Amino acid sequence: MAVDALDTRILRLLIEQPRTSVREYARILGVARGTLQARLERLERDGVITGTGPTLSPAALGHPVLAFVHLEVTQGHLVEVGDALAAVPEIIEAFSTTGGGDLLTRVVARDNGHLEDVIQRLIQLPGVVRTRTDVALRERVAHRVLPLVESVGRAAGDRDRQAPGPARGDGPGQA
Repeated sequence: MAVDALDTRILRLLIEQPRTSVREYARILGVARGTLQARLERLERDGVITGTGPTLSPAALGHPVLAFVHLEVTQGHLVEVGDALAAVPEIIEAFSTTGGGDLLTRVVARDNGHLEDVIQRLIQLPGVVRTRTDVALRERVAHRVLPLVESVGRAAGDRDRQAPGPARGDGPGQA
């Protein structure tokens, strides 16, 4: 999906000012409301925009401990283990991976004892062979997408500038 300069400006506004109305976004960007609405619908349809809800803090919800738990799974049980992980509320993300394990989970807990309880629950899942846990000490780069959006937008602008325009005499109304 190609993201152009206007899409990049729209995405930046959505990230920086998520509670602004479509009408206000259109005014800020200097485009028609219909144009903005069509762009938003396309970005959603193409899967660039995947949600509009608030970002919540597990720490503020009483779960300040963050750990990454790698799970090694018996061959042929990846789907079942993945489904079982979805039933554990402290698992806020899970990914199939290559490398030292089969699944990587992002786990939050109230304290270290609670984290141990969650890990023990994971170890007991049918198909889980072993786990390895890395506890996060401090967040160094918060989850972000804006630098990527801006990079994609710059690359699109570079492509647009490098694309050859119509040759002289080939434009509309030229013979």
